[in-house]
Amino acid sequence: MTRTWQRHNATADTENSASTHIPRLPAILLGIAVLLGAGPALASEALGHELSLLWVAPFVLMLLVIALAPLLLPHWWEKNRNKAVPAIVLSLPVAAFLLANAPHELVHTGKEYLSFLVLLGSLFVISGGIRIRMDVQATPAVNTAFLLLGAVLASFMGTTGAAMLLVRPLLDTNQQRTRVTHTVIFFIFMVGNTGGCLTPLGDPPLFMGYLAGVPFSWFFRLWPEWALVNLTLAALYFVIDRYQYAREPEAALMLDRARVRRPEVLGLLNLPLLLGVVLSVAFLHEGVVPFPVREIVLSLLAAASWKLTPRVLREENRFTFHPIVEVAVLFAGIFVTMIPALLILRARGAELGIESPMSYFWATGMLSSFLDNTPTFVVFFALGQAVGSVAGQAPVANTGIADPLLRAVSLGAVFMGANTYIGNAPNFMIKSIAEERKIKMPSFFGYMLYPLLILLPLFLLVSWLFL
Repeated sequence: MTRTWQRHNATADTENSASTHIPRLPAILLGIAVLLGAGPALASEALGHELSLLWVAPFVLMLLVIALAPLLLPHWWEKNRNKAVPAIVLSLPVAAFLLANAPHELVHTGKEYLSFLVLLGSLFVISGGIRIRMDVQATPAVNTAFLLLGAVLASFMGTTGAAMLLVRPLLDTNQQRTRVTHTVIFFIFMVGNTGGCLTPLGDPPLFMGYLAGVPFSWFFRLWPEWALVNLTLAALYFVIDRYQYAREPEAALMLDRARVRRPEVLGLLNLPLLLGVVLSVAFLHEGVVPFPVREIVLSLLAAASWKLTPRVLREENRFTFHPIVEVAVLFAGIFVTMIPALLILRARGAELGIESPMSYFWATGMLSSFLDNTPTFVVFFALGQAVGSVAGQAPVANTGIADPLLRAVSLGAVFMGANTYIGNAPNFMIKSIAEERKIKMPSFFGYMLYPLLILLPLFLLVSWLFL
């Protein structure tokens, strides 16, 4: 088994080495955009009005490739360099068009992509240096406790930070069990998404609201929705896991009981580095320091973790760069191809006839399931500011948007990121790490059945009770 794992790591390292040049594509496009930035450029709103809906096709095709390639070309799709092929092919026409008509949009997206990747990469590297040695019995109660702890941490250290900190110990705990897929899916739901709505540190869209003037303490008002969704999911998971636990082979349960190890946390020097990431996100934003000061600080924190953490801890965590490279490659294509869709949405969003808080919740959420939830939040936040007061409720202080609309946009952006693998960055990283552990995860469309059956009724309840 050890030799197999070593061969897997060697293959992954070779793959990662071959793939590390791929994320440079957005940087190259960004450099070209800067050089050509003196050319003609249309205002974003004007361009959004003029764009044909055909320019959304590359983004739709990108999603279809992500959905279908693992089913139709499973072995070819395993390599990150192969994932770069559709990302490059579909991005280039969009990039060329933007270079000629709106280079500033490409520059802006390039900066967002770099910030996105540096934040995820720093959290991935630092949390990968924290080794939680534990193998307690993987009972339904233990697994449910993992999920609830992650849902709490997600609001205070970000969904990505909480997910990367806990996913490996959770998988270690469940390594003797044969039925683990449902646990990973609920982990994506709760730790990667729905747990992150209590502070602006929990999810990037909320942080954008904080930068736009929403008081830090306002987000604590979302605790009833947080409690309803996460406690209901935890209870439902407990019932499902009890059923799955009862169907486990007796040999697997005996092995799980025999291999019990008390929790031990190593690599503690990474905890202050992790805190440094959280504080950097909270205070080193562009309103305080120029770009890319925050990105440099985050990179230095990640470099310190890589240098100071004993290598054996990362080996025990089965740490490779494969998951973060996969995210970098695929989201490079997503970030570029989604620009026309966002321009059209910004320019024509008012034509959608969205007026009530419930419609804001569903529109923000459904688009956040496929588009990046941060710019989607910004668009509907701006639409809400144009509306002003709702049902006699004045705008939240310093924001210009009424409380019901702000609540709806915030919940939609955070909660419905769980609807697809690309709805929120941690989703893909969790999936990739689980698959590295040989856990069979659903396909793109197969995964979407779970939110449809589990989350949709909850979201309907949230919109009925609170919006």
